[in-house]
Amino acid sequence: MRSGFIGVIGKANAGKSTLINVLVGEKVAIVSPKPQTTRDAIMGILTKENYQLVFVDTPGIYRAKNRLSDMMMKTAETAAKDVDFILFVHDGHAGVSEDDIALIKKYHGGNIPMAIAYTKIDIMPKENILNDIKILYDNGIECDVFPVSARKYTNIAKLEKFLVEKMPEGDKVISEDIVSDKSEKFMISEIMREKILLKFGQEIPHGIAISINTFERKENGVYDINLDIICEKPNHKSIIIGKQGKALKEVASFARADMEKFLGSKVFLTTYVKVKEDWRNRPNLIRDFGYDD
Repeated sequence: MRSGFIGVIGKANAGKSTLINVLVGEKVAIVSPKPQTTRDAIMGILTKENYQLVFVDTPGIYRAKNRLSDMMMKTAETAAKDVDFILFVHDGHAGVSEDDIALIKKYHGGNIPMAIAYTKIDIMPKENILNDIKILYDNGIECDVFPVSARKYTNIAKLEKFLVEKMPEGDKVISEDIVSDKSEKFMISEIMREKILLKFGQEIPHGIAISINTFERKENGVYDINLDIICEKPNHKSIIIGKQGKALKEVASFARADMEKFLGSKVFLTTYVKVKEDWRNRPNLIRDFGYDD
């Protein structure tokens, strides 16, 4: 039996959450094209007969601009220190820059062994892969590199097998019926946030939080969920609600469908939109919305 913790590190929007979801076989982290989608360290757990891989999905690395994003960067740094192995996820479609090399070296030079998942190979010229790998090796980054596509499942099995071989021998570290360390309530809030990020694209910045007021399963099995969508400006509120509430109804409908799939039961969903200006720089609100400092 082999088991251990794998810190999944990389720049924002490199494809970390998508890769973990595919490896685990369950949706344990939300996904959107926007950076800063993941705000907390989320564990995705893959348990098989002879091994258990515990992936720690971390916030994407980028330049902090407010108190919340600074906290997120600290979360990523901490996660990279408390694992058995580091899987650095690099967006292959974006090429390899000097900044990428410096960031990879930061983790490659430590005491924890590392490999690179070179992602999004399904949307890039194949000849770029070998060129980029050569650039990495020419700059002293001598670790295993796995070109993968999470969407096409390319080389996912090979990567999984490699990671198993790198884990220490030992019993399972987490109960085998668990696929994530996050609660149902947390995942419901994340599903709502994901649908907002996907629906509004560049119209709404990253300053969206979800505050759940009611999360209750009735005797008939239906979940009663009442939540607030928090934004930072009045005009953002107007965009989310839309004309005669059309936009909010649409995004809530998409979210409810995913919630029902996740919970395996019907959901009665009530949503409100509230403005909390500059909440990402206000420690009390950061804590209130579930992002512990």
